Amino acid sequence: MPTDACQWFYECKSCAAVLKPLEGDCCVYCSYATVPCPPIQNGDSCCG
Repeated sequence: MPTDACQWFYECKSCAAVLKPLEGDCCVYCSYATVPCPPIQNGDSCCG
């Protein structure tokens, strides 16, 4: 997981599905991971 930026898309290495953030989330980690991305954890905006 990047510590200083959003990751908008993620391609699954197993099935080649491309994940994108759900509406209202800033990145794939905020949508699909068990914890939000580091910028959000730090109280910063993920997208800018």
